[in-house]
Amino acid sequence: MMRASFVRLSLAAALVGATAMSSAGAGCRRAGGEATMITKDLAVFMATAALMNSIADHGERPKGAVKVSCKDDTFTTTCHARREACR
Repeated sequence: MMRASFVRLSLAAALVGATAMSSAGAGCRRAGGEATMITKDLAVFMATAALMNSIADHGERPKGAVKVSCKDDTFTTTCHARREACR
């Protein structure tokens, strides 16, 4: 079960760029990260780490606060972290 969570996390990290949406600011976008883990605390931590990796990979600077939303499943929790990032 842990292995499946890490596989999903890896896939989510690879798809982080696909979840980004454009924002109104010039050169800014809405970056995102996702993680599915056994505990909520770990899911929040890993989603935030995926978000920061996405921002760094695009050579951008974070702007504003991180917004995290989580959904509890039967045995896992999935969290999405989002933040504006600008060049």
